Amino acid sequence: MKRSGDKMFEVNDTARLMNDLEVVISTIASDSDRNKLVVWLEEVLSNYQIQRKTEIDIENDMQEKIDMYLSARTIEGLSKKTLDGYKIELSLFARSIDKPTVQINTADIRKYLASNNNWMVSTVDRKLSAIKSFFGWLVEEELLLRNPASKIKPPKKPKRLPKGLSVEELEIVRDSCKDLRERALIEVMYATGCRLSEIQYMKISDINSQEMSMNVIGKGDKERTVYLSIKAMHQLRKYLNSRNDDCDFLFVTERKPIRMMSDRNIERIVDKIEQRAKISKKLTPHTFRHTKATLMMESGADLADVQQILGHERPETTLVYAHVSEERKKQANNRFHIQ
Repeated sequence: MKRSGDKMFEVNDTARLMNDLEVVISTIASDSDRNKLVVWLEEVLSNYQIQRKTEIDIENDMQEKIDMYLSARTIEGLSKKTLDGYKIELSLFARSIDKPTVQINTADIRKYLASNNNWMVSTVDRKLSAIKSFFGWLVEEELLLRNPASKIKPPKKPKRLPKGLSVEELEIVRDSCKDLRERALIEVMYATGCRLSEIQYMKISDINSQEMSMNVIGKGDKERTVYLSIKAMHQLRKYLNSRNDDCDFLFVTERKPIRMMSDRNIERIVDKIEQRAKISKKLTPHTFRHTKATLMMESGADLADVQQILGHERPETTLVYAHVSEERKKQANNRFHIQ
């Protein structure tokens, strides 16, 4: 004799199966055909006892699916840094959820994203982005029926204006450099407005001395031309002439074997300069990028030009710098104000 509890689970499992089948039907049939198929399936299923597999019955295949996903993205040409980021985030997610891929639902993902109150909004956004990309790929490859993360909206980011250096602060930072490498690094970061990863992989052979320019590889493996100022070229020549090595990277380690500097090494150098400069603003490699954009906008540069120089794919990303020039707004208001 069946217990009432068993009967209830059986009804729930039937409903779940019917719901899953409806999802499949919706992808292959029109609305009218879909309604007919649903009715027919309900009639057929009413003649069967249905029991859903438990988590124990289904093999936990998350790591296998993650490995497949990373292999596919590697072939697509994603950078090592991006792939490493996906690998870390998805591995942390898999360990926390500990469920077969097919059984992970939207509630599981939301619970994971809300599991740590110390995570910053940017951290949650990064984790969600990796999870969405992963499940989206599984659906595209027909390894999963639907993306359980598709309905989750990214967290609302607080609007913070980028904090670039003033002209005076920039001079203080310059005076706080103690050797040729530090000064050249600061000047190149400011002159080009490049990201840390772009600075890290710059090569001497990429420099066009006549044009005072060089090519860099930015986000999405996209190449663009950036330009060096007279001051940057002067400090760069002094630094390169002081070196006695055959390494082609623009900025290299001081200890042997001479090699490309790591991103953390560059960050440590900037940290030391900040300690000596003793300015009120936080100094990071990205600060010089913000400074470049802000001072360009202050000088009247077009938004499209700033977008191209910074290598932003979308103009909306550059728009944030249109709000930092209070002095320009004040000047325009006074200039065009009708008495």
